[in-house]
Amino acid sequence: MFDSLVRIIALWLSRLGVSPDTASQITGISDFLMVLLLCVILYYISKFVIIRILKKIALRTESNWDDALLEHRVFQRMAFLVPGILIYQAIPVTLDEFPGVIAATLKLTNIYIIVIFLLIINSFLNAVYAMYQKSEFALYHPIKGYIQIGKIVVFIVVFLLILSLLFNQSPIYMLTGLGAFSAVLLLIFKDPILGFVGGIQLSANDMVRQGDWISMPKYGADGTVLEISLTTVKVQNFDNTISTLPTYSLVSESFQNYRGMKDSGVRRMKRSISIDMSSVKFCSQEMLDKFRRITILQEYIDRTEAELENYNKENAIDNSVFVNGRRQTNIGVFRAYLEEYLAHHQMVDNSSDLLVRQLQPNSSGIPIEIYAFTLETAFIRYEKVQSDIFDHILAIIPQFDLRVFQSPTGEDLRRSNAVYFESKDAPA
Repeated sequence: MFDSLVRIIALWLSRLGVSPDTASQITGISDFLMVLLLCVILYYISKFVIIRILKKIALRTESNWDDALLEHRVFQRMAFLVPGILIYQAIPVTLDEFPGVIAATLKLTNIYIIVIFLLIINSFLNAVYAMYQKSEFALYHPIKGYIQIGKIVVFIVVFLLILSLLFNQSPIYMLTGLGAFSAVLLLIFKDPILGFVGGIQLSANDMVRQGDWISMPKYGADGTVLEISLTTVKVQNFDNTISTLPTYSLVSESFQNYRGMKDSGVRRMKRSISIDMSSVKFCSQEMLDKFRRITILQEYIDRTEAELENYNKENAIDNSVFVNGRRQTNIGVFRAYLEEYLAHHQMVDNSSDLLVRQLQPNSSGIPIEIYAFTLETAFIRYEKVQSDIFDHILAIIPQFDLRVFQSPTGEDLRRSNAVYFESKDAPA
């Protein structure tokens, strides 16, 4: 067919008055141009016919692999191989009149085929990663770093093959030549190498997973891990900003992972309230009678009073003086109330540690620390539960004749001055 077309073109050129030498050169490359035209036709047949057939097959199958390969254009890029292979096979036949051109054309065709294979492998690795992300293992063992390492290796191999074709040298020779630049390569690929090592350690030791809540103040990161790649870890903070951390920093530096808190189903509440020391006093009988009317304190008051009374009797304590013997204090009863209140609270975990204690007194009063675990771990719901508990505590403190310590404000000073001048102006 090609020979017939060449003869027709030669006859047509001679009728146009083209010289025999020029006509011979034109007809010499006409069959190659026809091959190029045929390649374009076959490419579009592959792209619009075969790919559509594959799409219909993929929609009917239950496997997700064919869908992933189509989505990441693996088959579309394979269609580019058709013209490359056809041209490579046709070059020796169609360009036999130009021996000097054959070698250069074959070299360019080889480079084209190698680049297409590179794109196919890259798309295939993307499809593998997409399929892996849908599995339950992706949460515990991220593989994006390994996929990126694989892409880097493929790119290096392709680069060496192209260089070997351009310089007519063996790929092994080119590889040994790169060995001389090993120090430069180590410097260039320092971050990927550290990231690869860090990724292996993170995965092997299960230090962090996608979806974990981590905190790393040095990098301004406090949020959910979105992605663990070869060189970076992306963290979405609670203000929806994205912090990017070097992967190896999670191995070489300290960070806080809240996964254990989520897995346990409880979250620690540790906060203190400062009590004015001048409001602390012994409980009078009237105060004890008032405290007994608090349901959750009645048993504690009766039990403690009986215990103290027995102690004072056994040791012949003179109760007429408050300093003698043992007595209940309003702050002690308040601590007992907090313990009972938290123990009966529906959002506090009774199986975990629960503690109400005094901290070291300081210039801000006596800190009363609440140490307990709530059944809510989500940030917003946890803060709501904690706020509700401390709202109640702040409101109940005056019922125990205690005062919350608060530094004087401008309003306090204004009232104090007003009282002072009123008392000064009052008649004697």
